[in-house]
Amino acid sequence: MKKFAVVLTIVVLQILAAAQVPAQRPRILGIDHVSFYTTQPDGVKKLYGDVLGLASTEPVEPGGTLRYIVGTQWVGYSPAPDPKSTDRMDHVALRTDNIAELRKYLTGQGIKVPEIQGRADHSLFFVVDDPEGHKIEFVERGKAEAAPPAPSAVSRHMIHAGFLVYHREAEDHFYRDILGFRPYWHGGMKDDETDWLALQVPDGTDWIEYMLNQPEHADLRLTGVMNHISLGVADMKEAQAILESRGWKPHGDEKAQMGKDGKWQLNLYDPDLVRVELMEFKPVRKPCCSDFTGPHPTE
Repeated sequence: MKKFAVVLTIVVLQILAAAQVPAQRPRILGIDHVSFYTTQPDGVKKLYGDVLGLASTEPVEPGGTLRYIVGTQWVGYSPAPDPKSTDRMDHVALRTDNIAELRKYLTGQGIKVPEIQGRADHSLFFVVDDPEGHKIEFVERGKAEAAPPAPSAVSRHMIHAGFLVYHREAEDHFYRDILGFRPYWHGGMKDDETDWLALQVPDGTDWIEYMLNQPEHADLRLTGVMNHISLGVADMKEAQAILESRGWKPHGDEKAQMGKDGKWQLNLYDPDLVRVELMEFKPVRKPCCSDFTGPHPTE
């Protein structure tokens, strides 16, 4: 009897110890998709379908009307619920390989996490707000085959998404301390300032970009520049030639230019002034402000 009591005590202690072990964060692999609002869907079709050459497929999000394939990722659009709003970005979605464990982990970190939901493409997801109210979705892909990219696609890899950030310390606690994002590069209009901070996902090369030092009440134009996506290309000259063959011509801010990070980039804009940035995967010259501290993305 005494021996049984000792064994029972050991079992209970083991159970209690296991219960106290915090959940480990599963992998966060990269950007799954980014969704925007639009007031001009025909213009979106022209940009993504005709100019960028991306294949379209059926939407999987409630209210979604347009979805364009970028390799294994996608960009979605739905009608703007408030045409007078100055922000057209709906949410940024990050891919994980274990949505249930990620929910458990974030809950253990004190973050309010809703129940996991499913979609028609067999993916599982939930959405949380980051400290500044940006909607961040986490997705575990289902077993259904992804729609193939079009052979005409200018890009097959969305390498980053950027958005306005006003309280860097709070955002850092969420993305770096809790989610495990790591620095990739930072720079600014002046070498001694940081206007852009790139943080790579912990288990991949995609990154999010803080857009810093901007007016608190940005108008539609400025928000569209800041809340943006970037599509990777191997050769900007080749990419530009493809765009021009489809009727696009450099004009205004839409032209190839050397970025402060030493990478060639070219900005396009959708009808609601949201920036779609083409960017070469690797720098061709030394960046300003800081060195790269992580691996570069590839095709």
